Amino acid sequence: MNKPLRRVALAMMAMVLLLMGNVTYVQVIQADDLRNGPGNGRTQRAEYAKQRGQIIAGGQSLANSVETGDELKFQRVYPNGPLYAPVTGFDSPTYGANGVERAMDTILNGSDDSLAFNRLSDMITGRAPAGGDVELTVDPAMQKVAYDQLTNKGFQGSVVALNPKTGEILSMVNSPSYDPNPLASHDNNAAAESWQQMENAQGSPMSNRSVSEIYPPGSTFKLITTAAALDSGYQPNSQVNPAASITLPNTNTELPNYGGKTCKGSTLTEALAHSCNTAFAEIAGKVGADKMRETAAKFGFGTDLQIPMTVAKSDLGPMSDPASLYQSGIGQRDVRVTPMQNAMMAAAIANDGKLMKPQLVKSTRAPDMEVIDELKPEEMSQAVSSNAADQISEMMLKSEQNTKGSGKISGVDIASKTGTAQHGDEDDKPHGWYVAFAPAEDPKIAVAVIVENGGDEGAEATGGSIAAPIGREVIRAGLQGGG
Repeated sequence: MNKPLRRVALAMMAMVLLLMGNVTYVQVIQADDLRNGPGNGRTQRAEYAKQRGQIIAGGQSLANSVETGDELKFQRVYPNGPLYAPVTGFDSPTYGANGVERAMDTILNGSDDSLAFNRLSDMITGRAPAGGDVELTVDPAMQKVAYDQLTNKGFQGSVVALNPKTGEILSMVNSPSYDPNPLASHDNNAAAESWQQMENAQGSPMSNRSVSEIYPPGSTFKLITTAAALDSGYQPNSQVNPAASITLPNTNTELPNYGGKTCKGSTLTEALAHSCNTAFAEIAGKVGADKMRETAAKFGFGTDLQIPMTVAKSDLGPMSDPASLYQSGIGQRDVRVTPMQNAMMAAAIANDGKLMKPQLVKSTRAPDMEVIDELKPEEMSQAVSSNAADQISEMMLKSEQNTKGSGKISGVDIASKTGTAQHGDEDDKPHGWYVAFAPAEDPKIAVAVIVENGGDEGAEATGGSIAAPIGREVIRAGLQGGG
């Protein structure tokens, strides 16, 4: 072969190799992105050409699909949209999906491997293909009470309730919330207008506060410090410092009790019952940062958690010096938690110290209603010993007796802890927390409530005054049977 022909052959070979490489890159590397990309009209038309499965809770439809007659044959509809938005999320031709709509997408759209036989059957019989259903663990009665309690008072915050024995999520509510229906519209301009309105709305209504936002926990964190203390040799009647104020180590900064008062008692039990800052700051200093981290981790801090949506990690911060360790022991400084994490803490204490994985999906079903999969309770850890959990429960019963606020339930023993978390608000409006479980002798519900920025009481608010009444109403709704 002469030189010019050899050059042409080499050039053609190089072009063929480049073409093969590009085809391989598109077919193998980019295939999923191209298939699932928002600009792929064929995939989108195929997706909406079949009826997506329902999302159900307590026999109620939280999300279903209706025929439209337009190019995209089916549109998603959300009865009681804002009430359930933190769990359902949305499914939008314009903005994709989130919440359960995204996490359980393959079941809902029928493409999951577990539905392969149904797809084959549809192809053979000519039956219209459809997605499977997802049943949630949410108790509709508790969900509505939690939502009404927050929104009727105009509060910004969140409520999470769990079954401490199984980890089932009984309620997950945010306020403000949003209506997913406009986002499901097939009119892209209308969906975009709604999206922009929600983006600009006060209070970030599309933020899932229950699992995505982290807050200072205030005195609810003293439950972790108490668990660390009991695991380090403290007893409920161990003597602690009741001083009205102490000086943080190596500083001139004073750390006072609430109201600058001396603690009403000098034992660990009395310190938790009266939420004494000075006692718990010193306890954290004595047990040490490593023990605080170890204990918090057993309650779920720092854990990768899918419920099936991702839960943001709660964290204690660096605790780089004794002063910050003292402040962390009372839930201040850099300690941050999600409402879900605080509900998990109460649930673990309620369940003899055993932390169960929170789960939102009760079952999945094929289009013919055959059950594909069911919830299986999963133990995450033994957060504290059974004996320590009993001791903390007794302390929480005494704490509830000292907690003000309306809604106490006659004949039901509630074990609780409040928190009033300063967070740098320029008007000094604290976040109010309430974590609790009931009935204390046989817990069926564990709940965490946060009301942001003082609710309707401003700087005078406490967890007991603004969050406790909501938590008690949610417990009341659950114990009355729900449904």
